[in-house]
Amino acid sequence: MISRRGALIAGGTGAALVAGGAGVAYKVATGDKPEPVSPPSVDGRGKVLWRNWSGVQHAYPAARLAPKDEAELATALKTAQAPIRPVGAGHSFTALAPTDGTLLSLDAMSGVAGWEGDEAVVRTGTRLGALGPLLAQKGRALPNLPDINKQSLGGALGTATHGTGTKIRALHGDVTALRLVTPSGKVIDADETKNAEVFQAARVSLGALGVITQVRIKTSANRRLRRRVWLESFEEALAKAEGRWATHRNFELYAVPFTGLAVNISHDETDDPAQPRGPEQDTQFLEALRGLRNLLGFATPLRKAAAHALLASTPPETAVDEGWKLLSTERPVRFNEMEFHLPVEHQLAALAEVVRTIEKERPDVFFPIEVRRIAPDDAWLSPFQGGPRGSVAVHAYYRDDFSFLYQLVEPIFRRYDGRPHWGKLHSLNGGQLEAIYPRWKDFLAVRRDLDPEGRMLNPYLKGLFGLT
Repeated sequence: MISRRGALIAGGTGAALVAGGAGVAYKVATGDKPEPVSPPSVDGRGKVLWRNWSGVQHAYPAARLAPKDEAELATALKTAQAPIRPVGAGHSFTALAPTDGTLLSLDAMSGVAGWEGDEAVVRTGTRLGALGPLLAQKGRALPNLPDINKQSLGGALGTATHGTGTKIRALHGDVTALRLVTPSGKVIDADETKNAEVFQAARVSLGALGVITQVRIKTSANRRLRRRVWLESFEEALAKAEGRWATHRNFELYAVPFTGLAVNISHDETDDPAQPRGPEQDTQFLEALRGLRNLLGFATPLRKAAAHALLASTPPETAVDEGWKLLSTERPVRFNEMEFHLPVEHQLAALAEVVRTIEKERPDVFFPIEVRRIAPDDAWLSPFQGGPRGSVAVHAYYRDDFSFLYQLVEPIFRRYDGRPHWGKLHSLNGGQLEAIYPRWKDFLAVRRDLDPEGRMLNPYLKGLFGLT
């Protein structure tokens, strides 16, 4: 969306405009923060540090295991030191993975195990980025992918990870069967008719029932998509969003605070010749936004004017390629994130209020706000259970204070009947979650039956389920 030259212009323009004392003072106060202090690499017991991708969660597990097959996994679940927590890429911002017991990786249990018609049987240690080319060998693809594809399939299913598209479900919505190894070492095969309650509970289970080793999942034809990215005013993007969700196979927008602009991204099936995606430029876009924040954050009108001068005339970007190559994006710049899923009739009003609140209260924010739409499914802990939802995801640069997410943003989402993304920051637990999930008690009953000793529950999950 912006060239390296453009990013440099942002810094140069800002420097020229704020050479006076006010700009310099603001930069010192609220510009780039130092690197967050890292926990010690080894704790007092000699245990090695584990951290998630953003660095906000960490632990010193007593043991780290990577079973090669279900037999090894079953033994580990029965005998390893609890709490036992499965971990994939560590892309969850909530404390789902941290444990002082056993951290369990399924990296050695990956790949496509077979096919049943057009449904693939996939081991859950498979990373989403690796699954695309594996399915493409058969001319197939996942119907959709999330914004980031570094996650393991198991982690993505467990947290209800999703892409965007009014007719396309989150990943777990296309799972038709699964195999679960419980903490007692029992192997359960489940689908809509066999062990149906386990199936409905396990499709989105936060790793709290045991470990899912493989799933059978629907695929679609591996079609080429046309990806288009363009900038326009935030007001125009809001006015046209519903029509674009109705028109495009995939559509999402990014509201860019303190610019008055929004980035739109659409994907549609096409038979046109491939036009490969160019080098990723999102990082340079973020560099420009951060430069504007650091140097012009003391004056919102000036910051918006500079953003328009720098960005508003950026030409659209187009690419044509297989969907698995286009739907996800590299995200090397770390951040922390809160995402809620709202009834579709409230989504855009909530977004507009979030943008107004941030622009009034938090001039240090510069990350774009991601806005998507997801089709419904019936998994018990799916945020999309009972009807379609629209997601709004607010990000904070990993060096910056993110307490505003809880103080300013979460109350807005809750007033609009939002449900939190299980892998993103939120403060809800116990009765608050029971009030918004009709099958909450049913899930907890299945959990008690499968793990009566709570071997899969770390302190975070106990709090989440109201067990402390």
